[in-house]
Amino acid sequence: MKSLKTFLGEKGFVKIPLVLTNTNHFEIQAKINGIEGRFILDTGASSTCVGVDCAEHFNLNTEDSQVKAAGAGANNMDTRMSKRNTLSIGPWNRDKVKLVLFNLSHVNEALIQHDSLPVHGIIGADILKKARAIIDYGKKCVYLKSNRSGI
Repeated sequence: MKSLKTFLGEKGFVKIPLVLTNTNHFEIQAKINGIEGRFILDTGASSTCVGVDCAEHFNLNTEDSQVKAAGAGANNMDTRMSKRNTLSIGPWNRDKVKLVLFNLSHVNEALIQHDSLPVHGIIGADILKKARAIIDYGKKCVYLKSNRSGI
């Protein structure tokens, strides 16, 4: 029987390592507009988000948004939007990515209280669906379908 890595590799998926934090979240490295950042992988987040304080770090052009954000421990938060960004996770990449920006201080405060490093944002279900993500919890990795194989 083939390993999951071999099987998915034959199907055009790439393997991306994940780091399990002290808060039991998976952390992933990604680049927005060519600039590296640390993100939480969150299947329960509908959109990929960046901390509003990181807009300059990632060279984001932002605009006002009527959408209010809600998440664990916070509701009705003001947001901004940024369109037409590039997102790279290992060899996987996508152009024209829309990002939601809001205050992630409550998330980072919780991470810091548990001796974890703060994050720049959250990789949400929008990207995970586009990438046809398969999470291997045991091996602490995620497989993303390469754009080069014609999805």
